[in-house]
Amino acid sequence: MAYDPKLATRVRQALRRRREITEKEQFGGVGFLLRGNMACGIIGQDLLVRVGPQGHGAALKDRHARPFALTGKPARGWILVAPGGLRSGPALQRWVELGLEFARSLPPK
Repeated sequence: MAYDPKLATRVRQALRRRREITEKEQFGGVGFLLRGNMACGIIGQDLLVRVGPQGHGAALKDRHARPFALTGKPARGWILVAPGGLRSGPALQRWVELGLEFARSLPPK
């Protein structure tokens, strides 16, 4: 499945002042990595956000968020945010920041 190029541009804009960000196409989507650790990505029209196990429950309280289940089994610590939760710049930025916060907690790869 191809990913939304407009959403990718918006995420790049949200990350434009960040150092140590790399971009990697994978699994039909695109991922944004901080020091080699995935922070967020795009799969289809959705934003994939790595919130970590501790942030998982709180993130899922958002009505636009749902568990990420690539293999059919939900991956704890990863969520998908539907387009409705990404309409405004501040909303997108909030999700991107959550992903960056978790990625910062990991050692560089």
